[in-house]
Formats: sequence, C-alpha cells, structure tokens
Amino acid sequence: MLTGDILAKEFTRIVTQYHPKIGELLSCCHVRVIYSQWGRPPKHLQYIGVYCSEEIMTYLQIDQNLLREIAESMGLVQVVLLNATRLLRDPMSKLKQADPRLWLELHLLAV
Repeated sequence: MLTGDILAKEFTRIVTQYHPKIGELLSCCHVRVIYSQWGRPPKHLQYIGVYCSEEIMTYLQIDQNLLREIAESMGLVQVVLLNATRLLRDPMSKLKQADPRLWLELHLLAV
C-alpha cells in the first residue's frame, strides 16, 4: 500500500506533467493525503488536501473538476481545497499542537 506522502507527490507530478499551469500553482501549495472514515461499518476514505493561500485558491477552484478527475483515477475520493490563512487565524484550531510541522509550512504559504 502506498503511503500518503508518495500519493501526494505522485498526484502533484501527474498534474504538473499533463497540466503545467495548474502544476505551477500546486508548487506554491502544500499537498497532503487526508484519511477519514465514514458510515457503518466504517469505510476508509482518502482525499487529497491542498492547503493554499486565498489568492491561489481562486485559480484552483476554476480547475477543481480536473483535479477531481485525476484524484479519482488514482483511486482517491476527492480533492479538497483548504485556505491556509483561515486555518492559521482560527482561534479554535488545534493544528499547532496536532501537527507542528504542517503549521509551520502553512505559515510559509500564508505569507
């Protein structure tokens, strides 16, 4: 089974290879595989999470269906765009304690 890091890198590589303009935008983002469970009995789902700034998010939303098709062809469920700036400013967020490395990387993206 492939790990999340390998899947995220492969997703970025495929997008960059076939759609260079979108790949250029993804190079300014943090791409990660998000694992979740849903339903009874629990079904394990894998999403692609793209953490990006608000400006880049507007451009990626235009091509979100294309990103979704690539993710589905890789066996992933969905592509979710997450606003890094909003996550960092959320006072209830426990991201700093849960994943300090991601929290620091999001600071670099939000600048």
